[in-house]
Amino acid sequence: MDDINFLNKNYQDQDNAIETSTEYDELEQFGLNPKIFIVEDDKILGLSIKKYLSKTLSCEVELFTSSMDAMTHLMNLPNRKSPFCLITDISLEHGTDGLMLIDSLKEKGFNFVSIAMTGFASIETAIAATKKGVYHYLTKPFELEILQKLVLEAISNKLGVKSALLLNENSQSTKKSPKRGSGFEIEYPSDEDVFCGMIGRSKLMKDVFERMQKVALTESTVLITGPSGTGKELIASAIHNLSSRKSNPKISVNCGAIPRDLLESELFGHVKGSFTGAISSRKGRFEMADHGTMFLDEIGDMPQMLQVKLLRVLQNQTIEPVGATQTIDIDARVIAATHRDLEKMVEEGSFREDLFYRLNVIPIRIPSLKERKEDIPLLISYFIKRYVSADQSNYISISSDALELLLAYDWPGNVRELENIIERLVILRGGNEIQPEDLPTKIFRHNPLATDHYKNIFDLPEDGVDLKRVLSDIEDSLILQALKHTGGNKNQASKLLSLNRTTLIEKMKKKHLNFSEPTN
Repeated sequence: MDDINFLNKNYQDQDNAIETSTEYDELEQFGLNPKIFIVEDDKILGLSIKKYLSKTLSCEVELFTSSMDAMTHLMNLPNRKSPFCLITDISLEHGTDGLMLIDSLKEKGFNFVSIAMTGFASIETAIAATKKGVYHYLTKPFELEILQKLVLEAISNKLGVKSALLLNENSQSTKKSPKRGSGFEIEYPSDEDVFCGMIGRSKLMKDVFERMQKVALTESTVLITGPSGTGKELIASAIHNLSSRKSNPKISVNCGAIPRDLLESELFGHVKGSFTGAISSRKGRFEMADHGTMFLDEIGDMPQMLQVKLLRVLQNQTIEPVGATQTIDIDARVIAATHRDLEKMVEEGSFREDLFYRLNVIPIRIPSLKERKEDIPLLISYFIKRYVSADQSNYISISSDALELLLAYDWPGNVRELENIIERLVILRGGNEIQPEDLPTKIFRHNPLATDHYKNIFDLPEDGVDLKRVLSDIEDSLILQALKHTGGNKNQASKLLSLNRTTLIEKMKKKHLNFSEPTN
């Protein structure tokens, strides 16, 4: 039984208690403009739509990231005859799809008009949307002002509310829409956003925090996976500090940072004379972690010879130092971490299958930063506060355009890369508002919004064009715009254009382009 059917069953008794009058005249008693409900699981896009409609229309706008959440909210409304406009994505990651949500709301007798969005346009989907009575079918990407006009038309034509009553006094329907990334704003994380020194408001991170709390109460082996720079050692430290072993040591070893011929001795210790240079006996890290926690970072880099020995430790809780003839009993909880795909390594034969299953008792996957972009503004604010001076003289703020680029970037280095960039900006640009030209060049080169923005900038005439001349004119225009935007600063302009400064100067000389700042 899907989510909507489940809700339908739960709310059946409520249905029987609601009056079934369909006269629209009775709705005038509410004296309010229809509400707008958005159902969109792309949170960046959803927040952009919500922010734009809230600014330009005098309607209350609410955003839901799943059909289940939307249905729950709507079923709890005090009166289902109050009109509203539903803007829903057709394909939703969680719960049922948008068209089924529309069907269910109709069955419940709600008075609404719907607009459907999709990133995968097809004739079949358009026909299905039309049959459901959808007012309009929008294909992504679209301009927000187009959506706003459709909302005005839909509410006016289907719900009988005049468009003039819906517009904010200080807004214009033709006003340019905000950029896609402007749905988020810089804000300092609240207490609810911080867990054991880690920051996260996204559902993905909340799930990680919840699993950490549960696993900390057990003695089970934990395997932490995720890309480099996501904070795997922070997770391991938090689990240790939340456990009953917190008063005992947590010992860490990076299996990829120690030479292979020394790693065995480092982990298990050695006795005097066991090899050249072993002038005295030495405890290994496992023995040092007795009654505490042993954290094995980059476990995927461990040589196969040592994988066998580690498997024995996990099975028997005993170690055998190099050169020893007797084993030593230990009581150490093992937490391992890696950025590698261990399952793939098992298939390739480079990692032991039996060891993988011994380590993977409780898996914790840390999402990459690009998977939880709603956390980026919180992290930016946190790192700014960390690196500014006590007198705040080098405090930086982030412009909306710069924030959009930071949100659109893929962050291959994850949180560590974001922290490094913020630290650099505080040092080099302290005391200023950060503009796009202040950001590293790689932020521009990896911006996925850039190409989409220019796809339909020029329509090909029926008689064709001189491509070389058109491209040259466009290049001239962009160079002059970049210089104007940066006040003639060629270094910053070259960053905006993703060019070397010398290349930009050569192009200006070749094209005889000169820029002078206009005077008042």
